Parts: sequence; structure tokens; C-alpha cells
Amino acid sequence: MNNHYSFIGGHEGPWRVTRCHAVVGEPVDAVQRLNVVNTPASQLNQRGTWVLQGFTSNVRYAERHEITQLRARQEGLNRPASTCAALIPIKKNAQWWALSQDERRAIFEAQSHHTEIGLAYLPEIARQLHHSRDLGEPFDFLTWFEFAPEHTDVFDELLVKLRASEEWKYVEREVDIRLLR
Repeated sequence: MNNHYSFIGGHEGPWRVTRCHAVVGEPVDAVQRLNVVNTPASQLNQRGTWVLQGFTSNVRYAERHEITQLRARQEGLNRPASTCAALIPIKKNAQWWALSQDERRAIFEAQSHHTEIGLAYLPEIARQLHHSRDLGEPFDFLTWFEFAPEHTDVFDELLVKLRASEEWKYVEREVDIRLLR
């Protein structure tokens, strides 16, 4: 199974971009549509205005009981009612990456309660994290969220809580791209 994804911003794709703004740092170029394909950028026929790529991997910074909880409550992507989405690319600063794994885990969970916050919004908000840092991409992570229109306010509440956490002090670039299908 190919775990490599490309997010193609341009004039084609099933997702219409309704908003695109930089939360922290530089924005990405504005586009009208977004296509998400399970293909590395090097193998794409469609190029668009920009392509962000990442890969799915094992759950990191989580302990077994947290993974068990996530799997029990998380629903899959592509649910028919989930006609809203958000692509949120994030880049963390050098200070974050200079920390050891256990120091990052302490900030991520013990101080910021990232998993605990996210669990409170499942199953309404489906999500998938894509790792990009190891690919030399401009962002470290691409987080893809899907939800029904009636859960837009709930999704915004989730973002407010995450952005208020200790972990977000290490974010040097974040773009919030909202989409409709």
C-alpha cells in the first residue's frame, strides 16, 4: 500500500478552496481547487500552482492507551456527510527539532494534551497526519481534516484549543486552507 500523498493546489480537483490564510509565517499561493492523490509528486501528471507532499506513518508521540482510544473513536476519511475539509500545513522551529524525542513528547502530551484535546472531537472530525519533513518539503506536517458542515464551529473550537497550547509556541509557519466538496 502506497502511503505517499500529494496535495495539488490549482484549478482542478474535487475540493473547492473557500479560504486560505497564513496563521503564522508565509502564506501559500492562493488557488481555486485542491486535489489529493495517493501518489508521490515525482509521479504526477497534474502539477497545479503548488504541490505539497507527505506520507502517512505510525502514530508518534502516543502511548499504547492513547493509540487504543484513537482507534476506537476515529472514523475514516471520505465519509459522505464530510463535505468540509481543512488542509493545515505546519512547520516547527529549529528549537523544537533540537529537543529529544522524550522532551517533544512531554510538550506534545504532558503539557499541551494534544491527543486528549483531539479525542474530545472524535468522531465528528476525521483526521490524517502526513509527515513531510523527511522529504525536504517546506512544511514538517500536513494535517488533513474532514467534517460535516454542521461541525465547522466544533472544528474551529478544536483549532483554538490546539493553537493555545504550549506546543504551538514552536510553530513558525502554519497555513489554514478550508475546502468544500
